[in-house]
Formats: sequence, C-alpha cells, structure tokens
Amino acid sequence: MLLGCLFGAMLAHAERGDRDRPIQFSADKSDAVNYETKVATLSGNVIITQGTMSIHADRVVLRQNPDNTLSASAYGKPVSFRQKRDGSDEYVEGYALRAEYDGRKDVLELFDQALLKQGIDEIRSNYIYYNSATETFRAEGRPDSTLPQGSSSPSAERVRGTFQPKGKDGESKLPQPKSAVPLKPDTTLEPR
Repeated sequence: MLLGCLFGAMLAHAERGDRDRPIQFSADKSDAVNYETKVATLSGNVIITQGTMSIHADRVVLRQNPDNTLSASAYGKPVSFRQKRDGSDEYVEGYALRAEYDGRKDVLELFDQALLKQGIDEIRSNYIYYNSATETFRAEGRPDSTLPQGSSSPSAERVRGTFQPKGKDGESKLPQPKSAVPLKPDTTLEPR
C-alpha cells in the first residue's frame, strides 16, 4: 500500500477535457457495432481514441457510458493505453495482455505482464489497478498469472518498480537530453 501511495504522489489526474470529446474507433473487423446501445466489439489492429486517451489492442469490447466516458475490455500482445495528464505535457502509459478501462471511475486495470509508466518512473506486476482520480495505484504479484514468454522463474509473483530520484526543486536529477540542433538546407548542392 505504501508503494501505491508513493507512486500516486507523482501522478496527476487524467486530462479532464477528454470526456467531452467524441469516441473514435477503427479496426480491421467489426464483430458487432450497435449505434443504439453505443457498444462495439472490434478485432484486428484496434485503435480507440477519446481526446488524449488512446487504446491499441488486438480485440476490444467498448461501451460509451451515459456521461460520454468510455469503458473498454481490451486484449492484445500487448494492449497499450496512453492518456495525457491534466495540466501537464506528460502522459501515463499502461501495457498488459488484458486491460479493463472504466472512464466513469477513472480506473484502469492491467492484467498479466502489466507495466504502468509515467515519464521514466514505472511499476511492473501481473495486476495493476490505477485510479487517476485519486492518483493512486495498487499492484499485486499473482502466481497463477501468465509468465513472460521464455521465462521459467516465478517472476509473476513479484511486484517491481523504479522511482527516479528528484532534486530539491522536485525536478529529476537525471541529465536531460540536449535540445536538437535545427537542420539547415545545404545551399551548395545544385539540382540535376
């Protein structure tokens, strides 16, 4: 629980304007799309977006909630989730073999080979529950979870994470990449 509180302190709320944006989806195949109930079952290179939030998966069942938020059950190798933090240029990213997203509650659940990242900080486990409204997460190792391909160790039972050190001003102590030098056209070349 302490680990969840520590990681939660560094995360901020999801972008609040996302719920006012349209839900867009694309896939190789639609198994069922019902515009009346706002439920769709999609498969093959599925991409769902709503504002800054995006889900990429092999198969997704998505629902538009009455408050225009999105709920989805996603399956893939892996599923990827990304959403911009409110009032920041940073994103929260999640990866797993299965994900359950509830936009009404601002909750993302990641199952099997799960990874949750914000910048260079990360948490890995076989189950991660992340609530962007309360800025907390919970991670559990599960011995019955799917092990990474080629792994024979009981790593599924472990929760692992990395929090990068912060300086006195709250900024990362790691060296920042140098800014790119703008390209300039070569004026010595002549057209053929």
